[in-house]
Amino acid sequence: MKKIIFGSITLFALVYAGHAMLSFAQTTGDEITYLPFATNGETDEATPTPGPTATATATATATATSESGGLDSDYFGSYSINDTGFGTEVSVTVDEGANTRTIVANALPNHDVGEFPNEGNPNAISEQDNTYTFRTDPVYVGVSTRSSVPGVAINGVKFQPNTAERVNCDNGVVYRIEAITIQMLVGPGLDFNNAHVQPWGEYHYHGVSELLAEVFDRDQDLVHVAFAADGHMIYYSKSGAYSTSYRLGTGERAGTNCFHTGGGPNNDTVEFGPTKDGTVTSDWDFDPSDGDLDECNGITVNGQYIYLITQDYPYISRCLMGELSEDEPPGGGGGGG
Repeated sequence: MKKIIFGSITLFALVYAGHAMLSFAQTTGDEITYLPFATNGETDEATPTPGPTATATATATATATSESGGLDSDYFGSYSINDTGFGTEVSVTVDEGANTRTIVANALPNHDVGEFPNEGNPNAISEQDNTYTFRTDPVYVGVSTRSSVPGVAINGVKFQPNTAERVNCDNGVVYRIEAITIQMLVGPGLDFNNAHVQPWGEYHYHGVSELLAEVFDRDQDLVHVAFAADGHMIYYSKSGAYSTSYRLGTGERAGTNCFHTGGGPNNDTVEFGPTKDGTVTSDWDFDPSDGDLDECNGITVNGQYIYLITQDYPYISRCLMGELSEDEPPGGGGGGG
């Protein structure tokens, strides 16, 4: 077997599909609930799928467009998206009496995706039957709650940044692998949207999808892209105006003789050395004095607490600062994919 070493003295960063994904992150060490992907190959740059010829049909019946400058959206109220080209079907109903937002979606995105299956991901995209219910009267509590599915995009595709891929060490230490920073060698098969497909066919985002942001872009820096599971809104800053507060930790990793098997085209054994280089989530430390966003990638803008998806770790929040009205949405717990 070929051996590839991470965590050596020389640090590095990866660039994938022409996007600057030089960010690293620290995730919470949640219990993993999904089986790992079968990774049978190193992933090359994904080639975009030709766009559809059909015209997307998106009907927004929102009645609660924000008046707070810079946070506007056409999707705060009830709406539906039926895109005959991409196959996207989303129906969102806001119940003002119950203060709930119910999202029913087939989880097919309304933008181009990479080729699936691919060398790093053997799964084909298929329609899902997902229903999420979030509150519309979010309550900020200021205490973080871990979340495997912290939100759902306007197009009905979930955000699930954690992975199921693990590194096992001889002394019993277990690390969770970061999908984006180790993409090219462990091979989770992410496409140019920082997304891939779970074994049951569900497409989902691990990081920023610039195509998602383009679909819902308005003439402002902050683009409303998703709904958080605690009821707050999720935005993307086109200018990157808000910096994350995670940095590579100091010192060495605690694990000894740490390996992950199954990466690369030859089912390589990947060794993870002692140096923190961002390829596992515990490499990252949160420093509230060194960034704009809190530990859940949130911030208050114009009096409203919001979350940001960012080019730097944690890309998508791994926790929520609001009160959750019900159990974790589908795909919950501490797992990922």
